[in-house]
Amino acid sequence: MNKFEQKLTISAEDYLEAALILTLNGERIKVTSVAERLGVSKPAVTNALSELAEKGLLIKQPYGDISLTEQGKKEAERIYGKHRLLHDFLLRLGVSEQTAGIDCCKIEHDLSDETVECIKKFMGI
Repeated sequence: MNKFEQKLTISAEDYLEAALILTLNGERIKVTSVAERLGVSKPAVTNALSELAEKGLLIKQPYGDISLTEQGKKEAERIYGKHRLLHDFLLRLGVSEQTAGIDCCKIEHDLSDETVECIKKFMGI
């Protein structure tokens, strides 16, 4: 278990995941973009990103660029990897695309590493 798993809230994991997805889509991490992606207010994003910066997971310049640190990127990739795995697993079970998208977001934060590894093994990953 890595050192952030017990310290990050579900909300913090969602913000890290959103930041990673923005960068994977070729976008810059901006408060407005994160707010739109998560459906939350800009002040909520500003507060959350400040907390993640305090934990050393991202670098946030006042009114400037926001970027994931190496540790932040690793953590975000772990979270997003779990999300994608669950989404694919649910689709394989026959769950609709829409429901799989909703349900994996609910489950991903509480799933143990052991269960993740068993799902990977079951899926041949």
